[in-house]
Amino acid sequence: MPSPDRHRQIEAPSGNALSRFLRLIRFSHTIFALPFALGALVVAANGLPSARTLLLVLVCMVSARTSAMLFNRFVDWSLDQRNPRTASRHLLLSKPAIGALLVLSSALFLAAAAAINRLTFVLSPIALAIVFFYSLTKRFTAATHFFLGLALAISPIGAWIAQRGELDLAPIVLAIGVICWVAGFDLIYATQDFEFDRREGIRSLVVTMGIARTLRVAQLLHVLMLTMLIGFGFAANLGPIYFLAMPVVAVALVYEHRSARSLDVAGINRAFFQSNAFVSAVFLVVVCLDRLV
Repeated sequence: MPSPDRHRQIEAPSGNALSRFLRLIRFSHTIFALPFALGALVVAANGLPSARTLLLVLVCMVSARTSAMLFNRFVDWSLDQRNPRTASRHLLLSKPAIGALLVLSSALFLAAAAAINRLTFVLSPIALAIVFFYSLTKRFTAATHFFLGLALAISPIGAWIAQRGELDLAPIVLAIGVICWVAGFDLIYATQDFEFDRREGIRSLVVTMGIARTLRVAQLLHVLMLTMLIGFGFAANLGPIYFLAMPVVAVALVYEHRSARSLDVAGINRAFFQSNAFVSAVFLVVVCLDRLV
């Protein structure tokens, strides 16, 4: 997933190889998608899943996201060097090293998916193709933000299938919510690259619609996201604790959009990380309280 740290012009290649690798893939941003996958897993298990299933889902989540980020860095190698925000990414690791790590992380994901159940094994190459495909979409469609949402939205669906071996309505509703959530915050985030994207001919709704209209669309998407979260609560038969948390999620989203209005880079980045990390964390906490307490 793209980093909210768009305002930084230089990222010096300091630290050891591991720290540079974690910075390259923005490992800390796993917090955005992981809570939705774990929440879906807890609901599907109607409580605590087995330690084996939990571990394999975690391995799948981390390895799939790592593969997606490495693929993004690999295919955008020259493009990143031309963007002032990302110009030093290629200094963190060499392109051959990124390619080798991409193969390893992809193999780990496929192996972990195969160890869960037959359906996760059959669907794992499709999941990998989806998360890779996002990195190519900005070359031919302005809807790239929605493909990013789709890449993250498959995580709760995958976690549900890992537990139950089948797909139901509840994870589909949650996945639609995740698509709207991610597309909305990525639109806000993409306003920072408006000039570069327009100059380079990169497809983006921000370039197509302009910043003001883009921010209005992002607001609409987050209203839809909140609606889908409520719908997930009904589809999954969640209790009052879950529904009472929805106004809290709404407040966090309002804070994010208020910060985006100023077009202040620092404010957008702060709101991006804090608000979205908070939303995903609240979702996981209230789902666990509903199912485990």
